[in-house]
Amino acid sequence: MRYDLNLLPVFLVLMEERSVTRAAARLGITQPALSNSLNRLRDTLRDPLFIRERYGIKPTQLAEEIAPTIEAALAQLDDLILNQQEFQPANAERLFTLAPNSYVELVLMPALVARTRELAPGIKLRMTAFGNDLAETGVISGTTAMALGRIVDPPDNLVVQHLMDDGLACVVRNDHPDVRGHISRQQYERLKHVNVLPPGRLRAGLFQALGQQNLKREVAVSVTHFLAVPEMLAVTDYCATLPSLICRSLERDPRLKVLP
Repeated sequence: MRYDLNLLPVFLVLMEERSVTRAAARLGITQPALSNSLNRLRDTLRDPLFIRERYGIKPTQLAEEIAPTIEAALAQLDDLILNQQEFQPANAERLFTLAPNSYVELVLMPALVARTRELAPGIKLRMTAFGNDLAETGVISGTTAMALGRIVDPPDNLVVQHLMDDGLACVVRNDHPDVRGHISRQQYERLKHVNVLPPGRLRAGLFQALGQQNLKREVAVSVTHFLAVPEMLAVTDYCATLPSLICRSLERDPRLKVLP
C-alpha cells in the first residue's frame, strides 16, 4: 500500500490543536481540504482517529498511541533531508512558523521581519501562539520551527539558545498626581497596578524580581497583552511594571512616563 507522508503533519497538528478550524488555519489550508486529508488518514488507518466533542475534537485511543511514533519519525525524516540540503536564504522560498510570546512579538519580531525581507525575500513568516506548554506551540512535533520566549526546563531533544536579558521599569500616566520623576518603594506598594497575563513562564520572571526586592503590589486589573497597558494607564492612576525594552517604546507616547 502507498502512503501519503503529507498526511502525517496534518495528523500531528490536529493532535495539538484539538480543533479542525485552528488546525486548518495553522496549516494555511481550508477546512474542507483538512477534512479531506483526515478522511484519507481514517481510511488508511481504519480508525476514526478523532471524535467530535462540543468544543473541538478528541483523539481516539489509536491516535494517542501512534502520535509519539509519527512525531519521532517525522523528526528523523526532517533531519535526514535537511542534512542533505545546503540552505541558501537569498534563494529560498519557504514558510516558517514561529511561536513568539507577546514580549518577543513586540520587541524582536519587527527587526527580524525586516532583516528577513532584506536577506531572504522569498521567506514567509507566520506567527502562532506561544503557550504555557511547549508542545502546544508545535515546536516539539516540528510543525513550528522555533519558539521564542522564556523557556524553562526544555526537553532534551530541543536546541535552546539564550538571546538576551532585559530589566524592568515602571510606567504611569504623564500627569499622575502622586508620582513625579521617580517612584519610591512606598509609592510602588501604595499604588494599584496593571498586570499583564502572558504565558506563565514570562510572568514568573516578574514575580521572581518582585520577590527578590520583597516588593508587594496590588493588582487592580489584568490584561492579556502589552498593547492594552498604555490605554489602561492613560485613563487611571495605576502603575505597570514592564520589561525595559517595552518601556522604551512606550516613552514615545506623550500620555505616559517611564520611571526607573
